[in-house]
Amino acid sequence: MQPVITMNIHSIRLLAALPALLPLGAAAADARPDTVALPEFTLSTPAKTNPMLLPLDVSTVTAAEIGESAETSLLPVLTARVPGLFVSERGFAGYGISGGSAGAVNIRGVGQGNKVLFMIDGQPQWAGVFGHSLADSYVANGVERIEVVKGPSSLLYGSNAMGGSVNIITRGHRPEGLSGNARAMFGSFSTQKFSLSSSYTGKRFSATLGGQLDRSNGYREGSAFWLANEFANFGYRISDHWQTGATLDMTQTHADNPGTIQSPLENMWTNLFRGTAAVYANDDYGIASGGVQAFINWGRNKVDDGNAPGTAPRDYIFNSTDYNMGITLYQTMRFWRANELSAGVDFQHWGGHNWNTQKADASQRSSEFRSHVNEIAGYVMMQQGFFGDVLSVNGGVRLQHGSSYGNVWVPQAGVIVRPGHTAEIKLSFSKGFRAPNLRELYLYPPHNPGLKPEYMLNYEISWRQHFFGGRLTAGAALFFIDGKDMIQTVRVDGRPRNMNTGRFINKGFELEAAAAPARDWTIAANYSYLHTDTEILQAPRHKLSAELTWSPGRFSFTLEDLSVWHLLTGAPGGHSENYTLLNLRAAYTLPGRVDVTLFAKGDNLTNRHYEVIYGCPMPGATVLGGVEVKF
Repeated sequence: MQPVITMNIHSIRLLAALPALLPLGAAAADARPDTVALPEFTLSTPAKTNPMLLPLDVSTVTAAEIGESAETSLLPVLTARVPGLFVSERGFAGYGISGGSAGAVNIRGVGQGNKVLFMIDGQPQWAGVFGHSLADSYVANGVERIEVVKGPSSLLYGSNAMGGSVNIITRGHRPEGLSGNARAMFGSFSTQKFSLSSSYTGKRFSATLGGQLDRSNGYREGSAFWLANEFANFGYRISDHWQTGATLDMTQTHADNPGTIQSPLENMWTNLFRGTAAVYANDDYGIASGGVQAFINWGRNKVDDGNAPGTAPRDYIFNSTDYNMGITLYQTMRFWRANELSAGVDFQHWGGHNWNTQKADASQRSSEFRSHVNEIAGYVMMQQGFFGDVLSVNGGVRLQHGSSYGNVWVPQAGVIVRPGHTAEIKLSFSKGFRAPNLRELYLYPPHNPGLKPEYMLNYEISWRQHFFGGRLTAGAALFFIDGKDMIQTVRVDGRPRNMNTGRFINKGFELEAAAAPARDWTIAANYSYLHTDTEILQAPRHKLSAELTWSPGRFSFTLEDLSVWHLLTGAPGGHSENYTLLNLRAAYTLPGRVDVTLFAKGDNLTNRHYEVIYGCPMPGATVLGGVEVKF
């Protein structure tokens, strides 16, 4: 039994909602209020740096955009809004773990093997033994925004940020008082989705609590799924310069897996429990700001690998526990104009334990494995602006030591040019790396304790510009990626062995634009082209996503297109998949003192038949509707 999930992200994204908001901003500017608005009380978890200041492409997905999508999982939202990003799927609900799982994220073709780091409030999220992220734990409820850094983020975050980073920021920014949100949805395949969250903000104290419950029978027999999530976020302002807080997030899922059409399974299921918690303190003295954060995330998994129809069920259950804990300290100093010097220290301790238990007697264990790894790192990064910030130069270096692989140096350098108030050009060079996980080092026959980290060099240039007073925004990016020492299983003396032998070169470009051509109308689109010198599954050569929204009065209608060409699914002979999906969303906000919205969505309206993973046909047309109440 060998659980495998990979999640990786590269992205470029334009703030598609910005042009739509500009008319509202203009109206606000023309208004002459007779009262003075007080600043909102803000509490937030620590951030090592403002990602928008990095010379890498950065995308931000807001809570409003997540809510409008009517999705309860974050990954489909990223797929639609981030060019170059693609997520593997095997069904209608849930991604699962172990064999036959989905939720692998490729951005610019960098995926497989957890080469993009997922974080919740800056805490790294991946299973300690197998090194994979867990797609089902990234839910939409309680999310304030998502910050996606394209390209290596290893300078700030170390291993597993080789291809980029995705930071899920939980809700913590609210005006004083009590507010909340409740949503219920029902749809195809007896699907039910419920969520509830509530926030309170006082003079010094802020708290947010919430939960989510999803369930579905699935569109194939034996593909039922349910998920429960609970989260809490607390903050306290000690003084004008200090604030502290704590976060807690837990997810439980159960997923049945019917296998592929070619190799169906019976009795295949996975149970997963995932938790993450942190305490933090932030300081801000103007000339200096920073923070300290201690975190832990842990998991408990059970898997039945199932059996082929007509064969005897397996007599054992696979069990695993894992953890990833650590502490990070960092500070940013501003010694003179247009200068920022950031430095930090990170420590992580990660590992876990797995074993098999007999179904007839759970006290009988076999195939036990237990191990851990320690990592410590220090980094420094400086940004200096020139000529009134028309030119900004950024550079930094990280030294990380792992108990299993030794030292790794990580450099990064880049420039940002702002030729006018409406344009920005970024050029960068960066190195990323991924350390071998415990499975690759010590577990199962291909293991090799002498493995070294994988690494890649990334070169990119990007451009963003606003036109016509911001009613049109456009962008483009060009990239070249050189990956080396990829961990592959090869034959050595007739036996399989993990070795640092792989290499790849990915290159391509991405385009995006958003506009508000008329009152109540917005349009946004992005396109990505990827060329790879090796065959990469679930990394389409072409991807086009477009969205047209009409919002007359209390109504809102959105037509969405997602087109994919030359997607390798793992089908024999290198067969690739091409498809176009048309989706429609509609919403109506009822008049009244309470904000109540009725909504409906239809996906794959043309009933297109397609596969993302070979042998796992995706569902045809599906519908979902519900109600949302904000207070």
